Amino acid sequence: MDYKSIIRSVADFPKEGIVFRDITTLLQKPEALVSAVNDMTESLKDVEFDYVLGPESRGFIFGVPVAYAMNKGFIPVRKQGKLPYKTKAKEYALEYGTATIEIHEDAFEPGQKVVIVDDLLATGGTTKAMIDLVKEMGGEVVKLVYLIELDFLNGRSVLGDCPIHSLINYDAE
Repeated sequence: MDYKSIIRSVADFPKEGIVFRDITTLLQKPEALVSAVNDMTESLKDVEFDYVLGPESRGFIFGVPVAYAMNKGFIPVRKQGKLPYKTKAKEYALEYGTATIEIHEDAFEPGQKVVIVDDLLATGGTTKAMIDLVKEMGGEVVKLVYLIELDFLNGRSVLGDCPIHSLINYDAE
């Protein structure tokens, strides 16, 4: 499916000079949403793993149906202060300042394998923080799956050697 033709590009959002890739137009079309989830799931068919991990909030949109389709559990990664139980946290750098993500401390057992599913790979900061958090908890990230990858931001360069699959790649804004 030609996902690029379905995703709306919004110029100068959230600030001047940025072209925002609005996935709501894809989410509105049942055939596109089903196709995207199926393509993400297909990219994991030969991967051995225990859980799908997805960051708030758009990682939930794609991570849960992928987990469901593969009969795996889903582990939410949330912004600081949003999870109700004991957590492990990881702070990471943003363009201006820092942010912190959290995961329940009992989300998985040491030695278990996870895949990360998200809507977008940009600079790689959020994904890198998740990978580091999983490693610190004794787990292993075995694959990264994205709907969109902004190649020109070189997010892959901070993610190590973990296999990456993206359905859509943008070479420039």
